[in-house]
Amino acid sequence: MRHAGSDQPPDLAAWQRLQRSLEASGERRLILLEGDRDAAVQWLAALLPGLAMTAGVWTGPAEDSPDHRLDPLAPSSARKWLGRELSVIVWDGWQGNPPDAFAALSGALTAGGLLFWLMPPLHHWQRFADPDYGRTGLDHGGGHPFAARMAGQVSDHPAVIRVFPDQTALPRLPVPALPETGFRVETTSDQQHLIGRLVRFGLGRRRRPIVVTADRGRGKSAALGIAAAKLLQQGRRHILVSAPAHHNVETLFRHARETLGDQLENESPGELTTRAGGHLTYLPIRDLLAAGPEAEVVMVDEAAAIPAPLLKAVLLGWPRVAFATTVHGYEGAGRGFAIRFRQVLDQWTPHWQALTLAQPVRWAEGDPLEALISELFMLAADGGAEPTETSGPGEQLIIEPWQPARATDTELSAAFGLLVDAHYRTSPADLRQWLDDPAAHSWRARIGDRTVGVLWCALEGGLAPELADQISLGTRRIRGHLLPQSLASHSGYPEAASLRCLRVVRIAVAADSRRLGIGHRLVEAARDVASHQGLDYLGTSFGGSTDLLAFWQGCGLQVVRTGLHQEASSGEYPLQMLLGLSSSGRELAGRIRRRLARHWLTLAPENWPELEPSLLAGITADLPPGPRPDSDDLRDLHHFANGHRGFRMTVPVLRQLSRVPGVMAWLLHQEPLALWCRAVLQGRSWQRIQAERLCLGQKDGEDGLRQLVRDLLENGPEL
Repeated sequence: MRHAGSDQPPDLAAWQRLQRSLEASGERRLILLEGDRDAAVQWLAALLPGLAMTAGVWTGPAEDSPDHRLDPLAPSSARKWLGRELSVIVWDGWQGNPPDAFAALSGALTAGGLLFWLMPPLHHWQRFADPDYGRTGLDHGGGHPFAARMAGQVSDHPAVIRVFPDQTALPRLPVPALPETGFRVETTSDQQHLIGRLVRFGLGRRRRPIVVTADRGRGKSAALGIAAAKLLQQGRRHILVSAPAHHNVETLFRHARETLGDQLENESPGELTTRAGGHLTYLPIRDLLAAGPEAEVVMVDEAAAIPAPLLKAVLLGWPRVAFATTVHGYEGAGRGFAIRFRQVLDQWTPHWQALTLAQPVRWAEGDPLEALISELFMLAADGGAEPTETSGPGEQLIIEPWQPARATDTELSAAFGLLVDAHYRTSPADLRQWLDDPAAHSWRARIGDRTVGVLWCALEGGLAPELADQISLGTRRIRGHLLPQSLASHSGYPEAASLRCLRVVRIAVAADSRRLGIGHRLVEAARDVASHQGLDYLGTSFGGSTDLLAFWQGCGLQVVRTGLHQEASSGEYPLQMLLGLSSSGRELAGRIRRRLARHWLTLAPENWPELEPSLLAGITADLPPGPRPDSDDLRDLHHFANGHRGFRMTVPVLRQLSRVPGVMAWLLHQEPLALWCRAVLQGRSWQRIQAERLCLGQKDGEDGLRQLVRDLLENGPEL
């Protein structure tokens, strides 16, 4: 719809009718204010005071706010409104349009809500210098396919009302017809079913965790809150709630409060107490794990935004745990979460239950705005979608260079869906980066017209030696160039930033096409092109796991660095690997690896005490080996193995043994591997090792290590 403004005030009566009609039909709209920003702000200042507004936000400078009822909100803080409700959003696109924030905030808009978006005319979007580009290195001055794609989608979408405040008025604003039965926000049948299941779960047998996934606006947090209250009413005494941040559980607590009614005895920040003495308490995830309070039930909301190792610790730490998460990227890539966490659930609690919510609560089914947001940011991108034409029998796998910015939306959705499914945190911001970054290079694997794999790389490095030295010294940091800068600053090799590399940003293969070598073929294609173009090395940086380490080793890459801090998104330590292509690249890789290997036994216990044993062992085995034991070391090993020498005095020899050629590769296949890694390489206390159920105590643990060394001396590689 097109509707223009003028020097005359907006038709307030028409806008009020529109607002009432949308509220009655359970729908929302995007009002695109195109053209001069000052004129748009003035137009809003004339309109908004006459509109109903229970809660609203303004993302521009506070002094420019068109209505005093609007709360100022920096786009970077948009996630704080997840789970809350707004009737009006005024998004000042002239200040920047981070995709994750825009997509997330739109989900807080309730039925009848209006989202005003201040932007240049649509035909300027492709060249619009969005202020947010500088944050991600997209301020290159060229075209921006992501913005151009959005302009094409909003130009004639039923969810969009286009307004031109600085032009002559057009025909009156269209108003949808009022429905016979007005829309009401109420508990859906989906929610009622979930509440019943949660109550039965909370009163039932132990070790039957529930995992709830849903698109946004489906009322999962409300269902959790109602179920928590009902459990307290039915005799549960302690229910704990956790989430990435306190604001994520505001909806949960509000519905619990309303359900308890006059049974609520006391309320304080993060806690509800009933007259019967029951408690509903919020704790941040790390506080929850550190304190380990008793509770019959633990509920974790927005679980996909919490590192998987922490979720596993919660799963194993309490008898009844419910996890809930939003499916799409801006709230934690719930599909990737579901895929990866499923492996943990299958292993530790095979009787876990999966539930989902489909019916929207805040707006009506088929709301045009929700469809538009999903299309703009590919929130429903599906890597498992069927091809438009079925592949014929015996069709070959094709690996080809691919430009996502030139793909059809169907092709792009299939490829982006693979990334969403495969990676823990893939968001709308990644889609923009993929389409707009001139340093991006991509490959696609297809069978017929079906995309079964995708590889996204970025060209990095090639920095001037002076700049590389400054980066290595820590006095400069530039946007992009993740791998070269990391190797220059953290590993101490400035030449890593001067050499040119191709870094793998993302790789994904369709679930039903894995184990067929497609991933290796994609990497091989990238390697061949990088080598042909004279690049120095091919590299990657990822949240370390045993499976991924093995995959990249199979592609010919080797470990060059392990990050010191766990990633906030996955809880895993970053692992960086590379393959030298030129003589300079191969020489650099060798120097970095030899130095890391020399320092490894000192670094490991100090910096990676939480690294998973299998991954620690895999990295140790990947590094260049150290010297073989001398006669004194061999004597100590024999004495330790036969019970005559104490463990603490033998630790230095045991650690060095881990670097002897072939030893760690042998240990990788031994059952006490975790005991060896925790006690020898990481230096954990026997109390902690016992708590991890790797031994019954110090004597039992030392006996296990003695037996392992005996087996090694008898059956292991030659020392």
